[in-house]
Amino acid sequence: GTWRDAEGRLVWGVNDLDEAANLPYTSDLVRLATSAGLAAAEGHLSINLKEACAAILGGYTSALRSGGKPMVLAENDRWLRKIATGRLRDPVAFWARISGLPTARGPLPNRVQELLLQRLPDGATRVRFARRRAGLGSLGLDRLVAIADWDGSLIAHEAKSLAPSAWEWAHTTHASGRIHYLDLVTQAVRCPDPTLEVRDGWLVRRLSPDCSRILLEELPQRRDEARLLKSMGWEAGNIHLGTRAAGRAIVIDLTRRKQGWLRDAATRMGRRLRSDWKDWRAAQSR
Repeated sequence: GTWRDAEGRLVWGVNDLDEAANLPYTSDLVRLATSAGLAAAEGHLSINLKEACAAILGGYTSALRSGGKPMVLAENDRWLRKIATGRLRDPVAFWARISGLPTARGPLPNRVQELLLQRLPDGATRVRFARRRAGLGSLGLDRLVAIADWDGSLIAHEAKSLAPSAWEWAHTTHASGRIHYLDLVTQAVRCPDPTLEVRDGWLVRRLSPDCSRILLEELPQRRDEARLLKSMGWEAGNIHLGTRAAGRAIVIDLTRRKQGWLRDAATRMGRRLRSDWKDWRAAQSR
């Protein structure tokens, strides 16, 4: 997704860290490659899995070797800026969706209302609170949005309840209950979003057309998918460099792995995901 830094520049990178947990570095690479493979199988991407894995690893290792760099979409990365500011992220459509959110019913947590109201600028009017549902990782967790008018246009700030990763639920012997969101955004190689903060178990941030995730269906028809996946691999490297001294150790480990390891792992994970999906569908139909 994208966000704006303190200078107003557009930044591209990982903007959803809800499910973060302490895992081997290979986990993120395999998940990314598996996602690319599944997207290709569904017709959303045209790149094959071998090419996707090569692009991901190329970007990842380049970031680790160089020490990483945030993807600031200013004078550099024009091609990625075009994707990030595409027509499907039009402000009119975005604010129509936000305006269409139903006003929250029932009692709302007082602390969350305070957090959101504190962030609204002086002079904001017609403030209302709405509930929002987006993504899959936060299903079942509260997402509250403060929507207001300010200087002739809409603004919105969201508070999203955070919870420990499901990995910790599934591996109780290693569970710490720690939420790693703030650790990652402060320690990774990153140009931060000044509107993002974690307070009292809530992630609070600004919502806008250019401060949101980028969906597959928002990608232009003409695009360099290998280049895009290489950038995703690079950003994974930026995140992993938040673990001190990890870069050199990971590069050494990668050189010792057999050729095609990522493609093989992504293929196995894809099969397992499809099997899990079939089991889930069968259970839902009972």
